[in-house]
Amino acid sequence: MARTDRLMRLMDTMRRLPSPVTAARLADETGVSLRQLYRDIATLRAGGALIDGAAGVGYTLTEDPALPPQSFSRLEIEALMLAVGSLERIGDDTLTAAGKDALARIIATLPDAQSRQAMHSAMRAWFPADMRPPVGIDMDLLRQACWDEFSLVMTYRDLKESRTEREIWPLGLSYGEGTLMLLAHCRLRLDYRVFHVSRIEGLERGGDSFRPRRAGLLRDYVAARRKQQARS
Repeated sequence: MARTDRLMRLMDTMRRLPSPVTAARLADETGVSLRQLYRDIATLRAGGALIDGAAGVGYTLTEDPALPPQSFSRLEIEALMLAVGSLERIGDDTLTAAGKDALARIIATLPDAQSRQAMHSAMRAWFPADMRPPVGIDMDLLRQACWDEFSLVMTYRDLKESRTEREIWPLGLSYGEGTLMLLAHCRLRLDYRVFHVSRIEGLERGGDSFRPRRAGLLRDYVAARRKQQARS
């Protein structure tokens, strides 16, 4: 692998992994020896990258606006354009606008050649006109509850048209073709449940906080699902 490509991969890996990340993990992710990894860290620091930490402790990359803009391959640019274009059919208006704003800022920092590639990408997202799932609740409140880990009280109409009111710990949203699903820990059933967001008829903030349990609950849910799949 060329030296420039290797250093770019290291920077991308440090952006992607939770900080601080150990040298052993970075070496494994980038496919180099520990000795080479330490040399690459030193090279990046000499070039102006703000990397805190040391061997045996872990490294944290601090983004510096004075550094040159991030470079993307043509395929990475196409992937970004395709992903943001998909939001118009599966996301709500606020989420779609956020994606477009973020993409515009990314494109504005690209070199001229890559900026032109983004303006004339070969890939486009297309979905039927009725693809976006109908949602009648405040999606900003739902997303904030997931991020800030506070409970919600919701009125829900299930597939049998029965209505219930329950308090939930919202864990994450899943966007699909014509569906928007919410994974939550139901405080009524004391178990995980998956809800159709289009069937939530009322939503307000609850009085419970489940911080900092969201990450652990998600791990437990994924582990349980994998065990189920292995048995089936």
